[in-house]
Amino acid sequence: MDFALKAGAAALLAGAVCGGANAATMVYVSNADSKDIYVMQLNKDGSVTPVEQVQTGGTVMPLAFSPDHRRLYASLRSEPYSVTTFAVDQKSGKLKALATVPLADNMANLATDKSGRFLLAASYTGHKISINPISVTGLVQQDGVSVINTGKNAHAVATDPKNHFLFVSNLGSDVILQFKFDAATGKIAPNTPPSVATKAGAGPRHFVFHPNLRYVFSTNELDGTVNTYAYDAAQGTLTLKGTVSAVPPGFKGDAPAAADIHLTPDGRFLYASERTTSTLTAYRVNVKTGELTTVGNFATETQPRGFNIDPQGKYLLAVGQKSNGMTSYAINQKTGALKPLQHYELGKNPNWVEIVTFP
Repeated sequence: MDFALKAGAAALLAGAVCGGANAATMVYVSNADSKDIYVMQLNKDGSVTPVEQVQTGGTVMPLAFSPDHRRLYASLRSEPYSVTTFAVDQKSGKLKALATVPLADNMANLATDKSGRFLLAASYTGHKISINPISVTGLVQQDGVSVINTGKNAHAVATDPKNHFLFVSNLGSDVILQFKFDAATGKIAPNTPPSVATKAGAGPRHFVFHPNLRYVFSTNELDGTVNTYAYDAAQGTLTLKGTVSAVPPGFKGDAPAAADIHLTPDGRFLYASERTTSTLTAYRVNVKTGELTTVGNFATETQPRGFNIDPQGKYLLAVGQKSNGMTSYAINQKTGALKPLQHYELGKNPNWVEIVTFP
């Protein structure tokens, strides 16, 4: 599908559907090198309908939504390093740029805390994180920003689902840092212990919390694996339990490069992307033990840095940095296997996918 050719007519269709009685599910993809964000509607059959193409004026990756989905934050990684706040129309899903403010560095990862009062950002090249206040109108603020030095190559930052603790993966230091988080002030303090180590040379990258709050799963970029951690929700600490491969059996190519990781909303299936082999690996999750069993490895777009799963857990959408495209997959609700549905042409260097449902 050619996005540009169909965007005009499709926007009218999407607007009509979004304005109907049924909730609309929207897809947002940042394209770093064409410096834009594609907005699409995810349809009930797993297809997508283009809605609009939004210019950002900078190398855009990654994206993060506010908890109420009324604001979208986009990290601009070309100088001057900054973040743009977009208002999100709750009927059409369209974006309107509200403000752009500087960030402390070139930020590879964005997230809000669970209250939406603070923007969290991690700098891979700057070895730091920042915490910016967010106003009551959803705008990122420069005043009151905290900048905290980390180990080497901070890659992802997020608070736990209860918003009591904050975690930072340090790819170059082979640790995930553990902090106590003050949701009233946005201040953090090292937890005890202050970090949990991976295998030497593993390179922890992205991580997700299981909905039962008993486990955390993390991709390790450099050795192409996924770690399972037991999570103590009361203490905010991780304990490494096990490791599984994220590359296909018999892999003998160049160095692996595991990237993104996501769970289905019910926590039964986990998926990880691997860029060297351009595959997605599916795992079945034992919700009682956290053990992962590989379901299969599925070919996808070339160099899949980002993907995501819709809030109903029916579809997975993956983008390829080198294919400049996206493939939609149906998730087998019994096995977790992926069935490719359709390929879509996007902008240059698509890298991040957000999928949200509006009321």
